[in-house]
Amino acid sequence: MKKLDFIQQKAREQFNRQSQNYGKGHVLEKLDDLLDALKHVAVRRGQLALDIATGSGHTGLHLASLGMQVTASDISPMMLEMTRKMAEARGLAVETKLHSAEELPYRDCSFHLVTCRVAAHHFSSPETFVREVVRVLRHGGAFILIDGTVEDDQPEAEEWTHRVEKLRDPSHNRLLTPCRWSALCKQSGLKVKYWSLAQLKQPDLEWYFETAATPKKNRVLVRKLIEHAPESARRLFQIKEENGKIVWWWQRIQLVAFKAAS
Repeated sequence: MKKLDFIQQKAREQFNRQSQNYGKGHVLEKLDDLLDALKHVAVRRGQLALDIATGSGHTGLHLASLGMQVTASDISPMMLEMTRKMAEARGLAVETKLHSAEELPYRDCSFHLVTCRVAAHHFSSPETFVREVVRVLRHGGAFILIDGTVEDDQPEAEEWTHRVEKLRDPSHNRLLTPCRWSALCKQSGLKVKYWSLAQLKQPDLEWYFETAATPKKNRVLVRKLIEHAPESARRLFQIKEENGKIVWWWQRIQLVAFKAAS
């Protein structure tokens, strides 16, 4: 793997540190968003799948349970170790590969399905990532993207979210809007078949901090941003207090796109 850029290095360091928090019981173990996206894809046993930025492997392991031959990749060696442990515990076989999302070490037209779930906001170049996805997809193959987002035409709320996320987790780069993701797919030769916005409740600010090991000084700054959040952000994310806890609803995009058949 080539030398990592600044954002990639931050992501590797962060997820090496936090890998133990992403195993069994993590919120990403709940696969409703993936199951919904898979309704639009014809998955068959024996097909080849690549899960990019697999984390501890929740997505890749589900695909393996469907009979797909799965390569689970990540920029963090500690995350891949978690994936291997999770696979062994479930009696599933997956191949693990260490690399960034922007440089995929596979031949052209290698995979029937490429997935990336709740990770792309850490990538240093979403444009390069999508181009690489298209390159390694077989003709007629599918791309599933699931990630945090902010609905289109909400620039003030989008900027507020970016500031909050960057303070919470320095490896965060940027959330892209649905329109931006659709444009990147189209520019790279993918046809978007389906996309939707879902809401995910953030039930506890402290949990939000702990998952990223947010420094104390940054926690103070995030609380100030929440206290002084613009009305557009309060309305869009339904920021409020419940039982003494600050809660809100993040937005998540589910997108399914296809590479044209040859």
